[in-house]
Amino acid sequence: MFSHLTPLPADPILGLSALFKADTNPAKVDLGVGVYKTADGKTPILGAVQQAFERLSVSEGSKVYISPTGWPGFTEGCANLVFGDALVEKMGDKLGAIQTPGGCGALRLAFEMIAFADPETTVWVSNPTWANHIPTLAAAGLKHKVYDYYNRETSAIEVEGMLASLEAAKPGDVVLLHACCHNPTGADLSAADWTKVQTLLARKGLVPFLDMAYQGFAAGLDEDAAAVRAIFSALPEAILSYSCSKNFGLYRERTGALFIKGEKDNSRDALVTNLAQLARANYSMPPSHGAALATTVMQDAELMAVWIAELNSMRDRINGLRNSLAAALEAEGFEGRFAGVARQTGMFSLLNLSPEQVARLQSEKSIYFPGNGRINVAGLTDTNIPYVAKAIASVA
Repeated sequence: MFSHLTPLPADPILGLSALFKADTNPAKVDLGVGVYKTADGKTPILGAVQQAFERLSVSEGSKVYISPTGWPGFTEGCANLVFGDALVEKMGDKLGAIQTPGGCGALRLAFEMIAFADPETTVWVSNPTWANHIPTLAAAGLKHKVYDYYNRETSAIEVEGMLASLEAAKPGDVVLLHACCHNPTGADLSAADWTKVQTLLARKGLVPFLDMAYQGFAAGLDEDAAAVRAIFSALPEAILSYSCSKNFGLYRERTGALFIKGEKDNSRDALVTNLAQLARANYSMPPSHGAALATTVMQDAELMAVWIAELNSMRDRINGLRNSLAAALEAEGFEGRFAGVARQTGMFSLLNLSPEQVARLQSEKSIYFPGNGRINVAGLTDTNIPYVAKAIASVA
């Protein structure tokens, strides 16, 4: 059965990590894998999460199965973070929710739900989008089309091109949108742009699917949720995949949630039971540990205050690194070529570099990031930014 299989190439980003570890250059810089890092290159357990773990280790008491819909209180806590109390109350039983194995699990389960409801649905994705979006929707049996989004030459969003692309979508098509901190570009729609997109979605009868992996990393918890809240409030149907990997630092715990708003009152029961059945055939039920930690934080005012302070600190550090890199590149004579770095949000930025230039940075300077030019800004430090800027100048 399996004798005809051949080895596949390593994941382009995870493969870079192996090359980085093997590199003996003391000046090497890892800007590849998308995880938050401190100035000393560590990805720590957040203090609020560590306190939650210590409490949980005493109180949990059992590892018996949890409900297929998740750890008690988890989706409710996430819903309050994303939608706010008022909108949660307004949507009432139109909103269905289920815990998932990370943001990837939420995406896959959502795509399977879409395919189950209407297998002929087309999903529209941005150009570019996160590398795993298209493989995940394809694995669920869905087809996709691409809408214009980002101009690499100007390092800016082309909103009119985006809207023109989506004019070709037909009623019932799904439009996959990055709620904030667009991956891989770091370029987010403005409030005015979001209004234009929302108007188009409503006019054409399109279903918005917002992928939210970085709440709190752009401007703040409430600010980053503004577009999500506006769309879920205004449109009859909407989908949201949510990840706790970045903002809670729960990368390996695979903690996420899927929210679907139905058009009719009392949609919740139909949405949740169908989602639970799809999950049962896939992974049965989600892992509990990460959700238990996040819920412990979200249900305790003291821990929430600690967590929000830590989240603010991470965001401020990344924004500071963005500004420093943009200034260092400006000092190397690039003028406005990389000015977009400072305007962007989140952990990523898509540099205007060719694959050949990226390859030279790796081979000649030991600076590692994918060939498309996407860097993890959190991998920078005040110490290595001058080296990175001079290295980019040497190849570009």
